[in-house]
Amino acid sequence: MNPAPKYSVVIPVYNRPEELDELLQSLVAQTFRNFEVIIVEDGSQLTSETIYEKYSSRLAIHYFFKPNSGPGPSRNYGFEKARGEYLVVFDSDCILPATYLESVEKVLAVNRLDAWGGPDRGHDKFTALQQAMAYTMSSVLTTGGIRGGENQADRFQPRSFNMGMSRKVFEFTGGFTLDRLAEDIDLSIRMKKQGFRVGLIPEAFVYHKRRTNLQEFFKQVQGFGRGRVRVGKIHPGEVKITHWFPAVFLMGLISIPFLFLFNPIVGSLATGLLIIYLTAIFFDGLKATRSSVVALLGIPSAMVQLTGYGLGFLKEKLKYI
Repeated sequence: MNPAPKYSVVIPVYNRPEELDELLQSLVAQTFRNFEVIIVEDGSQLTSETIYEKYSSRLAIHYFFKPNSGPGPSRNYGFEKARGEYLVVFDSDCILPATYLESVEKVLAVNRLDAWGGPDRGHDKFTALQQAMAYTMSSVLTTGGIRGGENQADRFQPRSFNMGMSRKVFEFTGGFTLDRLAEDIDLSIRMKKQGFRVGLIPEAFVYHKRRTNLQEFFKQVQGFGRGRVRVGKIHPGEVKITHWFPAVFLMGLISIPFLFLFNPIVGSLATGLLIIYLTAIFFDGLKATRSSVVALLGIPSAMVQLTGYGLGFLKEKLKYI
């Protein structure tokens, strides 16, 4: 048997062979080569077996098919099959820069983190809408501020689209205990509570496609809102005031027509504040992406992101009343 690799990259996939193809292509290009790839097909009808075969001679790659159970158990399944010292997970809709593993290796050499995560970005090859969604998901003006970033490293919580951990962390925590909806936040919280060193590696970023249209994006972020409430039930105190922002935004948006009916001055003031906020998103998006088209699409993307997250958050909250 070959020596165990330094890293095991675990990728759960469900009906997305084309996305997996792009992710594996970016793994082929990695400058650090001591890794294996574990593909876990989570009960897909549209399987990725031909994609696996395409890369079987270019990567140390393994393919497993299992009944559908959700991303959390599928990642754990991959961890159990992996041989690496460190276990890394990506979503299938991610693409890695060639220096991803090299960046992680450099940080771990001087800072013995037990677990880490990295940011996500848009890629210039993504559609303008996908780039806009990537911007709003990372912007401090929207829910990106909730996730924590380089300036809030003390409260950073790795997410499963870009997360790594030592084998010791997996064995001690049991990995993911939720099947979906904030399963990664739950694990991040448990790792910190159990005393593991968890950090942000800014250079270990991924290009994250997310969804192809606003309707799918709305469904995705609605799940994020629901997931945050679930985390709050498991870990009291983990729902902060900032997590209420999308819900407050949604309720404020709904209230604007009624404000005009009862007090036009207040309605005009609320509308003005909304316009100022969306204008700030446009100019911040323009600064971040250097594209007026992407910045403009950032406005509907932010609206969908905040209202979807807020709706999911409120609906889940009502279940516990």
